[in-house]
Amino acid sequence: MQDADTTLEDVPQYPFWQALRSLGRVFWIVGAMEMIERLAYYGVRAVSTLYATRSRREGGLGATMARFGWLLMWWNLIQSLVPVFTGGLTDRYGGKKVIFLATALKCMGYLVMAWFRSFEGFMAGALLLATGTAIFKPAIQGTLIRATSRKNSSMAWGVFYQTVNIGGWIGPLIALQMRTIDWKYVFYINAAVICLNFLLLLTYEEPGRESRAAWKGGSGAQPSLWRAALGELRKPHLAAYLLIFSLWWVMFPMLWDVLPKYVEDWVDTSVIVRALFGPDGTQSPVWRFLLGMDAAGLRIQPEGIVNLNAGMIMLTCFLFAGLSAKMRATTSLLVGTLLITGALTLFGLSCHAWSAVAAMVVFSVGEMLASPKFSEFLGNIAPKDKKAMWIGFSQAPILVGWTIEGKLGPWLYYIFSSKDRLARLELLHHGFTPEQTAVAALPVGAAFGRLAEVSGIPAPELTRKLYASYAVGTTWLFFAGLGVVSAVLIWIYGRWIRKLAAAERARSEEGKAR
Repeated sequence: MQDADTTLEDVPQYPFWQALRSLGRVFWIVGAMEMIERLAYYGVRAVSTLYATRSRREGGLGATMARFGWLLMWWNLIQSLVPVFTGGLTDRYGGKKVIFLATALKCMGYLVMAWFRSFEGFMAGALLLATGTAIFKPAIQGTLIRATSRKNSSMAWGVFYQTVNIGGWIGPLIALQMRTIDWKYVFYINAAVICLNFLLLLTYEEPGRESRAAWKGGSGAQPSLWRAALGELRKPHLAAYLLIFSLWWVMFPMLWDVLPKYVEDWVDTSVIVRALFGPDGTQSPVWRFLLGMDAAGLRIQPEGIVNLNAGMIMLTCFLFAGLSAKMRATTSLLVGTLLITGALTLFGLSCHAWSAVAAMVVFSVGEMLASPKFSEFLGNIAPKDKKAMWIGFSQAPILVGWTIEGKLGPWLYYIFSSKDRLARLELLHHGFTPEQTAVAALPVGAAFGRLAEVSGIPAPELTRKLYASYAVGTTWLFFAGLGVVSAVLIWIYGRWIRKLAAAERARSEEGKAR
């Protein structure tokens, strides 16, 4: 008979307050470490699209979205590939050593970004950061799984996700303030922030040390991590799960990789500011900081719109964790995926500011129902001695899906939605400049300004005209279609896993009868 900790059955969860009280000291230390790591990580990741694609005159790197896609592809590839076969390092050597190494690598990544102000330098820093993140996450999440039980796992993952998003909310707001001074301070401040985890390591007490000590004192040889990992990956219910979520992860990261540029290009956020504060905006430094506004208090910057996601999760995730605990794991994944798909569709149908806000709310609810369950489900059905290894496997769909999206998302955006590219097409197709070389010679980010100049159309009106003339939303609708396919596959998988669980239960009862 299988251990209750690894059964495919859904296990009844503790009531809300009992589950919350059952979370121990180790859980909260791990949550704090992840919060600090996410604060630093999203402090860079949330602004990386803007940094790479803004003109050199504005302090950016002057890259097109298509070129930036190559950087994202390698960033996502390294960050997702490394843990697939090294997640078991924590099971074998312990979380403290692994977290120390990861933190050192991440700190160096931020410093390289600050020291080398070029596309190549930024890419080198991103790859160091990706490697550190890849080592860090299985260690943290493996510790979390060992510190919780199946009866409080939904609450644990929901609260963990909520504390993580405190960092994810604060990081971009601090980065916004830093980049108004100089981009290098974005990287320096986050290098300092990640070093706080060295202090928290002094309080870190790892569960499961006894099992490693027992192995070290034994006479048997520990099997190869690669061989053990490949053996686990041959299990059909694990392999099918990873394949389905490989597709899921193609559409999910669009919010962070592409949305900042979309907001900067097409969304007039002054509409929101006027509705909240009147035509003169606000001069309150508190509101300007919390909403991610510009110095004049008249517009919300792209980071501010994207940050609605982290802010909403930070404030409400424990409530949705309670709701998710009342659902089957696969049902929660399905409902969350449908909501995320609806949000991507909204982005594709309208560029109005309030539509973007509505899409962010819908996306965030979907994320809270689906994303924590993605790792929780794997952790719950994993063998007791391979928890961190299976969490490492959770990076395989991210490896496939996010790597593809890292290139595909920015490339499709460049083809269908890039304001700079569409302005160049207008300059060529409508006779505003007769020489193609003159248009090609314009630096990245300058074409729209040139188009406004030669056409005499004010920038807001010209933006609306471009949006109406081209299929700007095609990028979002393509990824929404992938969401629909993902939802169908999750529904089929849920039915299949319930049949497997029923068969497992029947075998267990038969064994008891004997």
